[in-house]
Amino acid sequence: MIAIESARREKLLENFESISGKAAAARTPRSAPAIEILAVTKYADPAEVGYLVESGKVLSAGENKVQDAVKKWRDGPLAELRSRVTLRFIGHLQTNKASDAVELFDWIDSVDSLKLAERINRHAGDRGKRVPVLIQLKLTDSGTQGGIDPASAPGLLEEMKKMSFLCPSGYMAIAPAGRDPEELRPLFREVKAMFDRDFPGETNACGFKNYLSLGMSGDFETAVQEGSNLPRIGSLLFS
Repeated sequence: MIAIESARREKLLENFESISGKAAAARTPRSAPAIEILAVTKYADPAEVGYLVESGKVLSAGENKVQDAVKKWRDGPLAELRSRVTLRFIGHLQTNKASDAVELFDWIDSVDSLKLAERINRHAGDRGKRVPVLIQLKLTDSGTQGGIDPASAPGLLEEMKKMSFLCPSGYMAIAPAGRDPEELRPLFREVKAMFDRDFPGETNACGFKNYLSLGMSGDFETAVQEGSNLPRIGSLLFS
């Protein structure tokens, strides 16, 4: 692993502890029993990611592009640490990349169509592997934002439950950009109500934990207050 200056190591640890402390302080009666921090590593220096993994702080990492993840976590500088993290795919997954995603990632958090679910299920079956997945909800009208309309999510969930090698395990959503966290609170609350309805209990029939992945660097405290148990933190952690 590439060496990191001591001042930078201290800053990374300080950032992580600050985030963890804020998440703990944000807990309310609506909060999940256990909250995990998902480190978004797509733009991070692999040496810094490696340091946080080696230090035991980062246990889950999220990547947005399959090929970038392959270069880092399978063929590159983070390969030796791959077994020490839960690697989650959190970006838009093209169906032609589904095979590579199934091979490399432990979780796929951005399933937003029946076609994609069927493709993941097929490749998982080829490998004899059960893949836990989250359904991505679309909370904006942006044409570049992935996700399925929340009203259609229960139907997709029912179809996914029929697939032998998929384990639907919760919802993921990206809040509208540029909004004040307090403006987002009612939206987060609505998604939490959907999650409680569709994924009751801490674990599911497959034995995987159920996750509600809401909140990023700018709004994760509000998301945790409203029930997110897997906020995704990138810029705040690696600043």
